[in-house]
Amino acid sequence: MTANRLSHAHSAYLRQHAENPVDWWEWSDEAFAEARRRDVPVFLSVGYAACHWCHVMAHESFEDERVADYLNQNFVAIKVDREERPDVDAIYMAATQSISGHGGWPMSVFLRPDGKAFMAGTYYPPEDRHGQPGFLRLLSAIQDGWTNQRHLIDQQTDEVSRAIEHEIAVVDRLAPATSNALEGVAQNLRTKLVASFHPAGGFSRAPKFPRPSYVNALLPFLDEPDVHHVVTVTLDQMSRRGLYDHIEGGFARYSVDDSWHVPHFEKMLSDQALLARVYLRADRAAGGQTPWRDVARDTLRFVVRDLALPHGYASSLDADSNGHEGAHATWTREQLVEALTAANCLDLLGEVMRRWELDGTVLFEGTSIPQLAPDEPFVTPLNLQPALTALRAARRQRIQPGRDEKVILEWNAMLAVALLESDEVEFFEPALLLLDALPKTHFTNGRWWRTDGRQALASAADLGWWAQALLAAYQRTGVDAYLDQAGEVIAYLENHYVDGDLVSGGGVFSTSDLATDLPWRPKDLFDGATPSGHAVVTMALAQYATLAGDARMSQAAEHFVALAHTVVTEHPTAVPDLVEAALQLSEGVELVTPGPRNELTLIARELYVPGALLVCGEGRSELLAGRTAGLAYLCRHQTCERPTDSPETWRAQLASVVKERAQ
Repeated sequence: MTANRLSHAHSAYLRQHAENPVDWWEWSDEAFAEARRRDVPVFLSVGYAACHWCHVMAHESFEDERVADYLNQNFVAIKVDREERPDVDAIYMAATQSISGHGGWPMSVFLRPDGKAFMAGTYYPPEDRHGQPGFLRLLSAIQDGWTNQRHLIDQQTDEVSRAIEHEIAVVDRLAPATSNALEGVAQNLRTKLVASFHPAGGFSRAPKFPRPSYVNALLPFLDEPDVHHVVTVTLDQMSRRGLYDHIEGGFARYSVDDSWHVPHFEKMLSDQALLARVYLRADRAAGGQTPWRDVARDTLRFVVRDLALPHGYASSLDADSNGHEGAHATWTREQLVEALTAANCLDLLGEVMRRWELDGTVLFEGTSIPQLAPDEPFVTPLNLQPALTALRAARRQRIQPGRDEKVILEWNAMLAVALLESDEVEFFEPALLLLDALPKTHFTNGRWWRTDGRQALASAADLGWWAQALLAAYQRTGVDAYLDQAGEVIAYLENHYVDGDLVSGGGVFSTSDLATDLPWRPKDLFDGATPSGHAVVTMALAQYATLAGDARMSQAAEHFVALAHTVVTEHPTAVPDLVEAALQLSEGVELVTPGPRNELTLIARELYVPGALLVCGEGRSELLAGRTAGLAYLCRHQTCERPTDSPETWRAQLASVVKERAQ
């Protein structure tokens, strides 16, 4: 079969379609010029490498010669990797939701040659099914409308364009904050989250997505019985049932059932980073020594072991292997027997089946998904370690899921934050190596890029997370170079992403002003699977302002919160990460331990103090100026309490801050 234009694409998702008979184009000015030349509409297909239903639609439709011929004759077909081009995805997801009332991937959008959408949906079956039109019949109807009723298409395009402009400019429509606008916002978010708690853990029915930002928002209130119940059940159920991979480590993307047992088996780097971080924070908030630290540690070990590349970490593992979803991760009794026999530990079969509930009573397509029995500890007991090793060896002999090896700046920066927050020696070197590697592949010719393939400029979220990663390294090491680099990233954001003036303008665009291939510049306010660009940049500004003593950056962060105060105060569940950034500004705490790392520094990292930033070492931070090595200073907005050299007093001071935050 002859390869199409995607055969040389950097994106693994695009290369998956390189042998389709569809004459695919990558997103480019040339593709739209071709549509104008031929006077045909554009068919835009957006997905990602680990997307199960993307694979299904590709097999059913894009590999079908009849469908491909019709597409090639009547459309210009463009394929986009949403992870590589989140800016393209955001614009046309707004169109899809406006037209169809829902969104998802694969996303199927029909555009005029000027890039404006007039029809959109998600997955389409090859033939009419369950009230959904077959894909070929849909293509025929659109081609007929384009030829014979162009005025109706233009009318629909205008309506969708107005809806998109309304959606992507949401920050502009919000009024500036009034005094005391944020009072009680954390309590409001806490109340709403507890009210939305599902008895099996989490905050919704199936499909159930982990929401680490929701759990993070509850941690300041962990001493309250209802919050403790919500957090404990959620974290335990996500990590003890099938959502978590008990053999290799790491979390699946989401659960298709209410009880977290049957996962959608794809693993995303972003999920591992955000979940590891919240499990680490929850362990610290609970006083340490909980299984949650083990969950975080094993998740990070999975990433470092299975996603590592020479210059960063791969973005995902596929849900499918050998043509079947989850085939690499599920078990039959015969497979268990074979694996244990090969390792000379068949005598452990009964204990293995009991620990991971592999007795065949709960099946997924005739196989079992490992989950922990209620009385089993998270860490595998020593006597079962040979069996665990045997199961891992057997799994690795199976056909493995595809690995998308593009290195996304945003997700790798998230990972760096989690690695540094762990405070584990084994993760410190990988974190610093990652911080050293990313600029070499993602910063060239004075521009930041989203991926190592440099197909798209970095998003605001990419750079906001990168700044936070550098600030996390500064807090961990006390090395001024990391603080300086963070300042350079924030200056780049101000020059290329901010809408108007940093402290009085319209916030931040998701895309750089150097990008010229989009019909609109979107803004990203609402949190989704990952925190919004607006929230991430606001947090970076707030942290940098404190650590560098930069009053202008503090004003900028306050303005970014003010732009969104209506949604923060009235709909906080839509923006939990922006709520955290707002609280960082209003209630932030500085923990200062000048001089060499000592016991007081370790205590500051060990205890959970919401919104606290650590300044240590002998650097140039204003918070270190005039401070005495060997003492610890508890400060709020650069005003400090009496310093102490007593670990007991220091612990008591930090505990008092935690108590205040929960009131």
